[in-house]
Amino acid sequence: MGKAELNKKRKRDSLLDAAFQLFLENGFHKTSISDIVKRAGVAKGTFYLYFTDKFDLRDKLISHKGAQILSKAYQALLEQPPMGFEEKIIFFTDHILNQFNEDKSMVSFLSKHLSWAYLKTSLKNAPLEGDVDVEEIFRKLIYASGNRYRNPEIMIYMIIELVSGTSYSAILYRQPVSLEELKPYLFDTIRNILRQERITEVSV
Repeated sequence: MGKAELNKKRKRDSLLDAAFQLFLENGFHKTSISDIVKRAGVAKGTFYLYFTDKFDLRDKLISHKGAQILSKAYQALLEQPPMGFEEKIIFFTDHILNQFNEDKSMVSFLSKHLSWAYLKTSLKNAPLEGDVDVEEIFRKLIYASGNRYRNPEIMIYMIIELVSGTSYSAILYRQPVSLEELKPYLFDTIRNILRQERITEVSV
C-alpha cells in the first residue's frame, strides 16, 4: 500500500472510529456529520470522499465491525488443531460470543443489525477493504467438512439468528441466565440444527 493510499485509509478509519464512539455516547440521531469530522480531526469535505451521508457511514460501520468480529473468530479457528465440522461451528460461535461479552458496547451497537440478512447484504453492497464475507466463511467450512446439507443458506441463517436473538439479553442483562449458563443450551441447539439439515447417504 502506497503512502497516499495509506493516508486515505487512516482518514477513513478515523471517521469510522469517531462515528462509533459518538454513536455510543450520543446516539445515532443526535450525532451530526460536523461532530464526526471534528472528533476525527479531518475537514468536512473529506467525509464525502468516503461516505454519501451519515446513513451510509453507519451501514459501512456496522458491516465493518461485524466483519472484524467474524474475521477474528475465523483466524482463531484456523489456528486450532483439526476438529470436526460441528465443533468448528461451536468454536466459531463461542469465539464471537466471547468477543461480545468482553466488549458490551459492541453488542449495544450491533444488536439490531447482527442478522444473516443484514450481514450478507451490507458486506456485498458496502464492503470496506479487508472485510470478510460471512457467506464465504461458512461456504469454506462446509466444503472442507465434506458434508452435504439440504439448504446451507437457511441453515446458516437459522444459526446466526438463533445466536444473535438469544445472546443479547444474556450478555447485557444476564437474563434469563448468564452467557456461560446459556452456552450449553445454545450449542446443543446448534448441533441439532446441523444434524437435522445434514444429508446422510443411504446405501442401497
